[in-house]
Amino acid sequence: MLETGEDYREAVLSGQWWEKRRFTGCDFTGADLSGLRTRGCTFDDCVFSRADLSRSRHDASAFRSCTFDRTVLAESRWTACSLLGTSFTESGFGGIALTECDLSLASLSRARLRKLGLSGLRLREANLMEADLTGADLRGSDLTGARLQGAKLEGADLRGARLDANALVQADLRGAEVDVETAIAFAAAHGLIVR
Repeated sequence: MLETGEDYREAVLSGQWWEKRRFTGCDFTGADLSGLRTRGCTFDDCVFSRADLSRSRHDASAFRSCTFDRTVLAESRWTACSLLGTSFTESGFGGIALTECDLSLASLSRARLRKLGLSGLRLREANLMEADLTGADLRGSDLTGARLQGAKLEGADLRGARLDANALVQADLRGAEVDVETAIAFAAAHGLIVR
């Protein structure tokens, strides 16, 4: 069932269970989606501005090119989800759990992602400019092509993460935990000759 351009603004949809539903261009601005469960759902170009998605659970669902502006995401769980090209602005990430998710091309500029478990995520070409990733667990994450200018990664665990030379030069990596391979790549990206 495909829903196109539906208006769910300010709707109270808390605690619902949605499976294999499809939404395109729908507006969930200000909606109460707390405790919502989705499985196999797709949301394309949908707006979740000021929506409450706290304590929601999402399994194998796709939120592609969606807008999350001042959205409450606290204590939500996302497993095997695609958030390709989705934009997050001033959203609350407290206690969010992302497992095996694809955030390629997502915009998380200035996001507060302190001490979050982000290991194994796909963040290819994501915009993480000025994001606060202090103490975040990014082990094994793919950050290839990610824009990390001004990103704070102090105390972050980057062991096994894939970072390209631009990311290694742009980000503030002081105090980050890295493996030997990343340390050598960091030195090379900063013009050192490693022999």
